[in-house]
Amino acid sequence: MPTSRGRADQPRREWEDYGFFGPDSPSWQVWTAPTALLGFQRSVVLEHFDPFLAAAVADMYGIYSDPRGRLDRTLAYFLTVAVADGRTAIEASEILMRVHAKATGIEPISGQRYSANNPASQLWIHVTGWHSVLKCYEMYGPGPLSAAREQRYWDDCVVAAELQTCKPSDVPSSRAQVREYFAEVRPRLCSSERAERAMHYLLRTPRAQGKFSLWAGSRLMARSTIATLPRWMRQMGRFEQSAAVDRAILAPTRAAIRATGSPRAKLAILRGYAPMTGGVLRQHLYGDPRPRAETITPARARELYGPAAKLRAEAMFAGR
Repeated sequence: MPTSRGRADQPRREWEDYGFFGPDSPSWQVWTAPTALLGFQRSVVLEHFDPFLAAAVADMYGIYSDPRGRLDRTLAYFLTVAVADGRTAIEASEILMRVHAKATGIEPISGQRYSANNPASQLWIHVTGWHSVLKCYEMYGPGPLSAAREQRYWDDCVVAAELQTCKPSDVPSSRAQVREYFAEVRPRLCSSERAERAMHYLLRTPRAQGKFSLWAGSRLMARSTIATLPRWMRQMGRFEQSAAVDRAILAPTRAAIRATGSPRAKLAILRGYAPMTGGVLRQHLYGDPRPRAETITPARARELYGPAAKLRAEAMFAGR
């Protein structure tokens, strides 16, 4: 997210409202926890089980030419939708749509045309993102949410989907529906040489391209991330890790999460690993109080701040 000072760790402007969820929401709680980094690594790896997304990522080559920037921008988007104000979230979604509009081509396995904005692919990104962040929060963080707060989390997940091309009615709205969704899409998922290369690259990014922070961070998280995966995903992605390693990694990962739970620690990690995301979190934690202590719906935010609103404003000033 650009800033007025040209620095990724500085806010562009103060936020105006509580965005879509608000300070008492489980979304603010889960998405700002240190476990979100593990969940994010998990989700960007699983993204490649969709053959059309794997083709888009491979053809654009962004994770190989600028792995830290590519990952940082994606995580910053997810965090922006979760905690920023309505204006900022809508503007971020518009930018993402424009970037995805350029990602089109032919998927080599099926020979079909792909588009990164395809609703089915967007739904896979969205569900795996929100599910992965909650999964890691439960496994390595404070533990499961209460039944009521978990339901609210999935309700928030449906709301956040309104910023993408997938239909909110297609988004799972409970843990049971998430399981049903995975069962439904599993026959359409697959791996390939290009997908495997990308998944393992994201799990353990080479130092020469990822620089030290991403090289070290990805390796520190990789085993903990793999430990969250069900057996069928491990087999499909060829993630070889024994049950003994899964058990051994649990306690040290939980200890590391507890040690990095303070705002200062989280920002210190993001400063080197994902500075743009760190800028979003810094503004969330330390920005000025938001003038309107209220939430807003995506539909209302789009009406106020989306392309149509900008056109209306331009027409008004042009007529003066």
